[in-house]
Amino acid sequence: MFEHVGEVVAAHAGAPWVLAVVFALAALDALLPPLPSESIVIGLAAISADTGAPDLLALGCCALVGAFCGDNLTYAIGRHSPLRGWIARHPRLEHAFARAAHQLERRGALAILAARYVPVGRVAVNLTAGAVRFPRRRFVALSALAACTWAAYSVAVGALAGHWVESTPLVGALLGIVIALVLGYAVDTLLQRLLRTRDPR
Repeated sequence: MFEHVGEVVAAHAGAPWVLAVVFALAALDALLPPLPSESIVIGLAAISADTGAPDLLALGCCALVGAFCGDNLTYAIGRHSPLRGWIARHPRLEHAFARAAHQLERRGALAILAARYVPVGRVAVNLTAGAVRFPRRRFVALSALAACTWAAYSVAVGALAGHWVESTPLVGALLGIVIALVLGYAVDTLLQRLLRTRDPR
């Protein structure tokens, strides 16, 4: 799968429409986690480090803005859809959302920033934040910070991999994706342990 993604990225890295695709993928995977937005950004950054296309700054900006828009769209769906009313009719779900609201209130920054790196977790946290009326201004600020760190991280990992494997952009793209997966797993594991330590329940 990763090799196929790398081949597609390598074949179209210089196309004028590729940045629009990056924006769309980064936004849509806020609701559809299987979309490989992070892999695409990393692969393109790796190729850019070797070939100069696409521009790294433009790539990072498109990824950032797309991720920010997607997170806030998911928040809005959670806030304005009938989801909250439906949950209120199910005591167990209502209790779960109450706990989620409590966690967001106590450590909202950590939850929202960490979820940015966990595809399914991103959807769950953003929908919950909207449904439990997490303060909109605070969510906007945190989602902006999360999008900035994610875009910078993805571009940096890809560019670093591209410099390591010069003149072989496909290998650089694949290496960047693998590095990101390993780092993502390590960060997710660390955050889960941290949350369990701080709240044994």
